[in-house]
Amino acid sequence: MAICPILKSNFNRNSRAFVMMMADSQNTMVGPGLHRPSAILGGVERAVDETGEKLREEFLSFLENYRDNGLRRPTSDTLTSEPPSMTSDLPFYKQQLWEMRNEGTLTLYVDYNHLFRYNDVLANAITANFYRFEPFLRTALHSFVTANMPSYARISNSNQPREFWISIYGLGVIHRLRELTTQKVGQLMSISGTVTRTSEVRPELYVGVFRCAECMSIVRNVEQQFKYTEPSICPNSYCQNRRNWTLIPEQSTFVNWQRVRIQENATEIPPGSMPRCLDVVVRNDMVERAKAGDKCIFVGTLVVVPDVAQLGLPGSKLESNAEGRSRGAGEGVSGLRQLGVRELAYKLSFLASMVQPSHVNHGAVNIRNDDDMDCDTAEQQEAIFSAAELEEIHRMRNTPQLYSRLVGSMAPSIYGHSEVKTGILLMLFGGVHKVTPEGINLRGDINVCIVGDPGTAKSQFLRYVVGFLPRSVYTSGKASSAAGLTASVLKDDETGDFTIEAGALMLADNGICAIDEFDKMDLRDQVAIHEAMEQQTISIAKAGIQATLNARTSILAAANPIGGRYDRRRTLRQNIAMTAPIMSRFDLFFVILDECDEQADYSIARHILNVHRLQDDALAPEFSPEQIQRYIKYARAIKPRLTEEASAVLVERYRQLRQNDVSGGGASYRMTVRQLESMIRLSEAIARLHSDSEVKAIYVREAARLLKSSIIRVETDNIDLDAAEKEWQQAANQMEGNPITETASTKLSLRYEDYVRISNLLVYQLRRIEAIIDTQDEESTNEPGGMKKSSLLEWYMGQIEDEMQTEEDFHHRRREVSAVVERLVHKDGVLIELGVRSEDVAEFDPILVVHPNYVPL
Repeated sequence: MAICPILKSNFNRNSRAFVMMMADSQNTMVGPGLHRPSAILGGVERAVDETGEKLREEFLSFLENYRDNGLRRPTSDTLTSEPPSMTSDLPFYKQQLWEMRNEGTLTLYVDYNHLFRYNDVLANAITANFYRFEPFLRTALHSFVTANMPSYARISNSNQPREFWISIYGLGVIHRLRELTTQKVGQLMSISGTVTRTSEVRPELYVGVFRCAECMSIVRNVEQQFKYTEPSICPNSYCQNRRNWTLIPEQSTFVNWQRVRIQENATEIPPGSMPRCLDVVVRNDMVERAKAGDKCIFVGTLVVVPDVAQLGLPGSKLESNAEGRSRGAGEGVSGLRQLGVRELAYKLSFLASMVQPSHVNHGAVNIRNDDDMDCDTAEQQEAIFSAAELEEIHRMRNTPQLYSRLVGSMAPSIYGHSEVKTGILLMLFGGVHKVTPEGINLRGDINVCIVGDPGTAKSQFLRYVVGFLPRSVYTSGKASSAAGLTASVLKDDETGDFTIEAGALMLADNGICAIDEFDKMDLRDQVAIHEAMEQQTISIAKAGIQATLNARTSILAAANPIGGRYDRRRTLRQNIAMTAPIMSRFDLFFVILDECDEQADYSIARHILNVHRLQDDALAPEFSPEQIQRYIKYARAIKPRLTEEASAVLVERYRQLRQNDVSGGGASYRMTVRQLESMIRLSEAIARLHSDSEVKAIYVREAARLLKSSIIRVETDNIDLDAAEKEWQQAANQMEGNPITETASTKLSLRYEDYVRISNLLVYQLRRIEAIIDTQDEESTNEPGGMKKSSLLEWYMGQIEDEMQTEEDFHHRRREVSAVVERLVHKDGVLIELGVRSEDVAEFDPILVVHPNYVPL
């Protein structure tokens, strides 16, 4: 719990004056609540709260005179009718009053630090008894508006005064929900929590005007005590009516009202405890500011309200069923258990006067709320970012190799995995949301799935993204049900109506939903998120509620392979417990393998030890998380468009993917139109990363490469060399005139990494020989470049002779490298044979050269 340093240093010094003020107030108060507007009962005058009047005068002086030259002044576009007397020396809150008039708002926002610097005794008094002094603050505000802007103080075409409201923010102490007890009732405080449910905006009777049904007297300014409150007695001394009242709606005051249910933040829940909830009441300009899934800070006061769910029907007694049971005449009193237990009729609620997102206090930036905003002009950008932030963003934009540097700054505590970091970075930038002429929404959010062996930092990636983005939800697949992921329908205890409780995907709307242990989810729970992943909506038809809710979120999932370890001999679909519809909805699949490599293991171990030993000093990313957040927020306002060249490249790449899918023969990952849309989204995200308004062909090639490296490479992990060897044997038999026979032999296969390593080694040797021949004098040799096949095989066997122990190993390795050469020549087209194949196949030894257009992997 952070404490404001100004409060901490000065509170003790002002405690004596504060106690004297409170003692003075006790002498003038007749009873609690008499300072609030109420009717004069029986000719008795209302008691005057002298302390409240003094506080009202002091607060009015604060509004009239406080100046702060270091804060933002109103701009010309916010002041449509700037008065001639307005100068840079105008008091701060008079400037805000002009902004209120031009924007049509009725709430004045007061910084608590301003109040404390102006008069610390005044600030302490407001903090200790905010609910008591709040009417005096509003009276001072109305006097302030009347003195400076009389036309705005009254409703147009009417003599009725406007209702103005005070909203105080900037308190140094943020309380947890578990700290709210009855000792803090009526105090000004700020609390934090996650919004789980919001009600619709309703009109609330704030101050009622009643007519006596017996003598027709009018009773005004009857404040409602969080329920429908009638006057206690008629002011007419001859009437004495207490029950028969009629509300006059046209003369009463109604305000906007909304109830928000918040829950403890995940980091604040003690071990072994359930998260606690609290109802927050917001009014006027604060309604519709908090939505389900937001982490917000509420500033206001703790109040005691009637528990409507426990009250039952009007007039019924609050007693348990045991007391109401009929007892026989001779039973008598049988004990305390038969007497019944009286239930509680009140509960704690929070009356909020200010609602703001919690990431503002932590320095984070919500990068996804402005996705529908266009910031093409400098004025629109200045409205979001300051001049220093814009300068920093432009400097990052012009940084050489920005793509690789941003990737290097993502998740610095995780060593390596640059491809995974690239996919997560593009997921944060996202594609462009589109709407077809038929009204169909095309999603721009990118879904990423990480599949890997245990201990490969899958969950760390999810935790990093949840901490990086303010609006994000972390959940586990096994511990989440279908209703918990999407939405559930519950019955409201107070109204009895059915309401919708938001699930994880709804809470992560305009954010990211991180689902760990995705493979452990039940099949019916996976089916529940089909619609949310592609259409980004959740349809509900339960308990008479038919609704379609938004779930515009990116899904970052982590899954373990079947059996715990990824089996290269199987395909991607055979390694994970996912259905084909779910797999097709992920834009990127990343497979992380735990392989034994001496150099990589040493680097990882050294990095982990440095993180444990030096902590933050061991991490030196080029860009801080705040800089990346501001840049992403700036880039997401750009709507890149496809060019003709980029469209042609997209079509060609998609055609190649489909051809490779068909020619693969029973491939496990089926290429569909969704993969074409994935390439479009990835291309738009790369264009946003470079702050480019057009999607260029180079961005499409990078998107296709990323898609291929994440999906296609997994499908080609195991290279089948039997086909190449059989083709070569069949060709040799045909040249000799022998009949083609199937020879029984062991299956020859090779891992993809080993195949790439051997092919790169052979290509390197051939190019080295070609470079040596090219440097020699052309007259000294008439031999073409390259090497004979037999010489190349002998050279390779000499390179690996230390790895062979037996003669069987020698023959197996020679057969392996010979099949690799045949595949490179006849299928991949990497090598070219020079020479004419003679009738004697056994003596044919061609010269091998590398294809001039080949680029090693």
